Amino acid sequence: MKVLVTGGAGFIGSHLVDALIDRGHQVVVADNLATGFIDNVNPAAKFYQMNICDRKLAKVFQQERPEIVNHHAAQMIIQRSVEDPVFDARENILGSLNVILNCIRFGISKLIYASSGGAIYGEPKYLPVDEGHPINPVSEYGISKHTVEHYLYLYGLRNGLNYVVLRYPNVYGPRQNPRGEAGVVAIFASQMLRGERPTIFGSGDKTRDYTHVFDIVEANLLSMERGEKTTYNLGTGVGTSDQEMFDALAEALGYTGSPVYASVRQGEIHHIYLDSSKAQRELGWKSRFTLREGLSQAVEYYKSLAGLASR
Repeated sequence: MKVLVTGGAGFIGSHLVDALIDRGHQVVVADNLATGFIDNVNPAAKFYQMNICDRKLAKVFQQERPEIVNHHAAQMIIQRSVEDPVFDARENILGSLNVILNCIRFGISKLIYASSGGAIYGEPKYLPVDEGHPINPVSEYGISKHTVEHYLYLYGLRNGLNYVVLRYPNVYGPRQNPRGEAGVVAIFASQMLRGERPTIFGSGDKTRDYTHVFDIVEANLLSMERGEKTTYNLGTGVGTSDQEMFDALAEALGYTGSPVYASVRQGEIHHIYLDSSKAQRELGWKSRFTLREGLSQAVEYYKSLAGLASR
């Protein structure tokens, strides 16, 4: 099967590309390398350096004729969406619409869309959050990610487009970029290895649902064969606070410093963790990595980066 992965040079997308190739699929990657890295791209994949907003994306569809499209390309930094909502909307809404319309035009069998379970719901009315929870995003990023879901519903209804929406928790693991604003594990671990003091925004009690990237990849693979015109939350169903994450990483790295506490940033939710029971029932998916196992693996990755940087 031929699969087009947008954002396939990024953190999650590149791991997905590797898994697809390992399973014998042909893979095409479209990524503008704004936040992804060419070194992440599996050499067995065909690579196009391209923004998903570009009209030339149609030529990729025409030439490659993918059967499935997995759409991971996005502007993913909440603070940038707050500071530049027009850019966020252009990349996440108009870019995604370009992908969707090409899926319809070229008759792909399924579109898998990486949405956000951490941003679209807003401050939860109950926990853990299931797919039926009211959607009231408190950031421009949450709005843009959810808007695409409405387009998918529309074109599924009008044009028969088959799709699966995967609403992600806070994903962590190897290849997460510590130089961005997203990814507490990557940022904290890298700062600790450099002997710097990580910043916790707020008192440290803010909670997130941390799920390992390999678990997220597995959900994407299952969605290729299961699920039709539907949406799934992914996550562990467990909230971990910023302070708990800091303490766990400090212990794993032997870091003895203390964090810097700063004001909560605009657009951030205080508490969120997700109910993934629907994905378990219908996809047969469940998070496998414990936080301790996942952090151990992530720590080794960031240690290796620090070792390379020191030589």
